[in-house]
Formats: sequence, C-alpha cells, structure tokens
Amino acid sequence: MPTDQDSTAELSIPRPDESLRRGTSSLVEIEVAGRSDPGKVRANNEDHFLIARFERTMKTLGSNLPEGEVEERYAESAYGMLVADGVGGSAGGEVASRTAIQAIVDLVIDTPDWIMRLDEPLADEVLKRMEQRFQKVHEVLVERAKADPTLRGMGTTLTLACSVGADFLTAHVGDSRAYLFHGGSLKRLTRDQTLAQSLADAGEIRQEEVAEHPTRHILTGAIATRGTFVQVELRHHRLADGDQLLLCTDGLTEMVSEEAIAAALSAAKSSADACRRLVDLALEGGGKDNVTVALGRYRIPHAASR
Repeated sequence: MPTDQDSTAELSIPRPDESLRRGTSSLVEIEVAGRSDPGKVRANNEDHFLIARFERTMKTLGSNLPEGEVEERYAESAYGMLVADGVGGSAGGEVASRTAIQAIVDLVIDTPDWIMRLDEPLADEVLKRMEQRFQKVHEVLVERAKADPTLRGMGTTLTLACSVGADFLTAHVGDSRAYLFHGGSLKRLTRDQTLAQSLADAGEIRQEEVAEHPTRHILTGAIATRGTFVQVELRHHRLADGDQLLLCTDGLTEMVSEEAIAAALSAAKSSADACRRLVDLALEGGGKDNVTVALGRYRIPHAASR
C-alpha cells in the first residue's frame, strides 16, 4: 500500500488450490479493493482503512495412517475490512484512526482461539469479542494521550466488517458506514451516532431532515480519549452470491447520494473500479472531507451458502 495520502489497495484473491480440501468458508471468493483521498479542503488525511484475510490451515507432512483417514490439506478463511475517521484536529485525528486499526489487529492476532465458523452461538461470541476489543482500543488511545498531551481530545470512528463463508458481522462506532449492495439495492447496515440522528430517533426532527441538519456532524459516539465507555453497534448478517459489502467514511456519504453510490456499484466492472469511481464522485461533489472506501465483492457457491 502506498504511503502517500492518496492511498489505494487493489487486492486480487487467487482462486483456491483445487487440491486443498477446503472448509466451507474457503469456498467463497472475494474481490476486494480500498481507496483513500484527503479531498480538496483538508491538509492531511485523518482516514485509514485495512483489508485483511485470515486463514487456519493444516498440511499433513507425514503419517503411517491409512490413506484418507487424515486430511492431507485443509483450510478455513475469513476476511476483515475496517475504516476509521479520526477526529481531534491537527495530527490527533490521524493518530487516533491509525492507532485504532493497529490496536484491533494486535488484539486479533493475540487471540489464541480464532473462531472460523459462525453458527449463532459462535457468532454471538465473536460479537462479544469485538465489543471488548473496541473497549480496549479506547484504553489504548487514552494511554497514548497520557504519553503525549498534544493528543488529548483525539478520537476516531471505527466501522468493521468480518465475513466467514456466507456470514458476516459488523461492529460500528461513529458515523462511518457499512452498506450491503444486494439485488441492485443498497441497504445501510449501520446507524450514524450523531446528534442529528438522536434528534430523529427522539421524534424531534423527521428522518429525512437528518442529512441536512446542522448537528449531523456532532458525534454522540466515538472511540475517544474522553469518556469511559464505547457504545458499540453489533450486527450479524448473511451474504448471497453477487453481494457487495461497502465500508466508507462520511467524506463519501456527505458528497454522494445513496442512489449514486448504488449506481456506481452496479456499473463498475471490479471492486477497484468501483472504489475509484466512488472517490471521484466525492471529489466532483466538492471533496470537503477526507474520503475512504473499502469494498468486497462476493462469489458464494451453493455449497457455502447453507
């Protein structure tokens, strides 16, 4: 991934080795891409993203057991996407979003028992772990600010999606978003944690007023150095063949309508093309904020959809 502010990741996932006896999850193919741009107004980019694949594999190197009694090769696969939009001014927001993603990765790697299948009880356990990890990220940011007083007050949104086979989970804080593009329709999977949305939830304003309300940028939820608890929105979803999973910061959704996002996802020939088009649309709309997108396109054979 380039180190400049206009950072792009276009990842081609190779077709699985047909000699590998695969777990259900590794039958799924996903084409992923991500793109981030500082926009036309901001001097620095406080957005960060990460796309990763996790694997649990086994290869038998030797045995005197009868042929077929032990798997020669086996694998399970999971995919994770994260976007984070830092707040706090100066370098604080940039540090907060970067540190949050680094902390999540460290916490996942340090987990000794990766759950690579998501029936309902196991999905609940993974969601519980996600919530705990978000609380740990808060602690990491607090400690970072204690060590460097110039970072006091920094914070970040954090939206995460993890797919295993045809199941996927989302964990969300702030006003970055996750969307599912299914059957030509775009469905928002997360709820903005903003003052405007809280007013709508309380019946003080209409839902259609939220997008233009002056308090739409005031966060009621973030992973920040202030406060003691992070309110994490957790969800369990299912994927179908051909679905697209989009994560983005508000630099996209403030500049581009959901109808235009859906049209871009429908028309693009690849995840990379879609990400490029979405960022271009945000810039054409004014580019008033950093804009970041991460996209996965899924191919799910019947055997993996059960």
